[in-house]
Amino acid sequence: MIAEFKAFIDKGDVVTIAVGLILALYFKTIVDAILEGVILPIISAIFGEPNFAAIGFDVGDAFISIGLVINALVSFLAVAFILFLLVKAYNKSKGPEEEEVSGPSEVDLLTEIRDQLRANN
Repeated sequence: MIAEFKAFIDKGDVVTIAVGLILALYFKTIVDAILEGVILPIISAIFGEPNFAAIGFDVGDAFISIGLVINALVSFLAVAFILFLLVKAYNKSKGPEEEEVSGPSEVDLLTEIRDQLRANN
C-alpha cells in the first residue's frame, strides 16, 4: 500500500502544483485588495453605495436580490480585467520571444530529394 501511495504521489509533480496553488492564493489577495481598495470605492462614488445588493424586489416574504448577481458580474469583470492587465504587463516585461529558426519546409525537402534522385538516374 505504501508503494502504491508513493507511485500515486510521484505521478504528478506535487511540489510544483503546491507552489502554484500557494502563489495563486496569495495572488488572490492582491486582486482582492485592488477590487476592495480601488474598484468598489469607484462604484461607491458613482452610485452612492458600495455595492448593488439593495437592488431587487419582494415576492411575498422573500427578497429577490438582483443586485447580488450584478455584484458578482462586476467583481468577475473587474478581476478578469485586473488579471488581463497583470498578465499583459508580465508578458511585456519578459521581452520579445525569440522566434525559432526553422529549416526548409517538407515540400522543399521532398523537392530536393526528388531532384537528387533524378540526377542520379
